[in-house]
Amino acid sequence: MIEEPIERAAKALCELDGNPPNATMDGKPLWRDYVPEVLAVVKALREPSEAMVEAAGERWNYSDNGGRERRDFEHEWRAAIDAIAEQGR
Repeated sequence: MIEEPIERAAKALCELDGNPPNATMDGKPLWRDYVPEVLAVVKALREPSEAMVEAAGERWNYSDNGGRERRDFEHEWRAAIDAIAEQGR
């Protein structure tokens, strides 16, 4: 089973603090204590930067003649970030 992004990020922060990935405290995984920090970062990433939009434009071939548009990428980015944040609630 693939871990959800919130869990992966919380485990990474837990390990960054020097804790083993399977550490527990009071019978629950220690990584769960890092979920609020992960959610704060995810929420901070909700708005794509200009560099992100430009990079997506190079891959998506933004055009004025019926192609994908900047707002499509921005909308999809926000939807993906919202979905990640929802998993952490």
